Amino acid sequence: MRELYPLIEPYREGNLQVSDLHTIHFEESGNPQGQPIVLLHGGPGGGCPPFYRQYFHPEKWRLIMFDQRGCGQSKPHAELRENTTWDLVGDIEKLREYLGIEKWVLFGGSWGSTLSLAYSQTHPSRCTGLILRGIFMLRQKELRWFYQEGASYIFPDAWEEYLKPIPLDEREDMISAYYKRLTSPDLQIQLEAARAWSIWEGSTSKLFVDPELKQKFGDDKFAAAFARIECHYFMNKGFLESENQLLLNVSRIRHIPAVIVQGRYDVVCPMISAWELHQAWPEAEFIVVPDAGHSMSEPGIRSALIDYTDKFALL
Repeated sequence: MRELYPLIEPYREGNLQVSDLHTIHFEESGNPQGQPIVLLHGGPGGGCPPFYRQYFHPEKWRLIMFDQRGCGQSKPHAELRENTTWDLVGDIEKLREYLGIEKWVLFGGSWGSTLSLAYSQTHPSRCTGLILRGIFMLRQKELRWFYQEGASYIFPDAWEEYLKPIPLDEREDMISAYYKRLTSPDLQIQLEAARAWSIWEGSTSKLFVDPELKQKFGDDKFAAAFARIECHYFMNKGFLESENQLLLNVSRIRHIPAVIVQGRYDVVCPMISAWELHQAWPEAEFIVVPDAGHSMSEPGIRSALIDYTDKFALL
């Protein structure tokens, strides 16, 4: 079972203006002469905590991490305007060009896997590999499972807390009911909804409930960006052209070395999505972690990811 590499500090941090409204915060760490890799965080709206750096051998990788629009240290905080999947795909390209990188490996889990697929299918010539975890393709069956009915059968106690901000007569469409509150002009209503939405995900992300993770997801600043941006994307069906766009366009990237790492008991992004991606993309290695849920910090997922970051450093 692999352990994390020691925590390192970035050797460079900066801000890149990607539109008249948005500026994204980025950092580089590891070896400036190493293999370039860009980490695409989850959410959308999750940001990049420092421990993400510990999944990459510091002498082999030139690691680029950035906070996507509206979250982390990017500004303006929790902003929904000019915030779509394709805006983010454009930001990744702007950052690549700004940093003078010709090609790079993509590392993304959960929403980060969604964005990795969207970017690589748009710019396949810029990708030397994909390390994907906790597959999410933003299809309605995935959203219904986690936010409407499905996961509630496994976590009824946490679900009860998720239901609380929403009146009985609005519970037939929980995402719409939450969106109404998360975009309310009343900041107290916004915050109550944001904390409940975020804590629901924090309560269900691991095979064994982690109180510290729930606390992190309940932090006011984190929850505001996380919940508002997620719900905004889900209301707009990920800004995708069709329900199965990312699955249908796998042919554009089947030649790129890739691995799919999936926790067997992932409740947030159930394994069926990883399985269907694997069926469409048999060339990608497929790793099922038998004793894990959704979180990249669970021991089996952590170990598999570090194995593959070591392996892909040799591409």
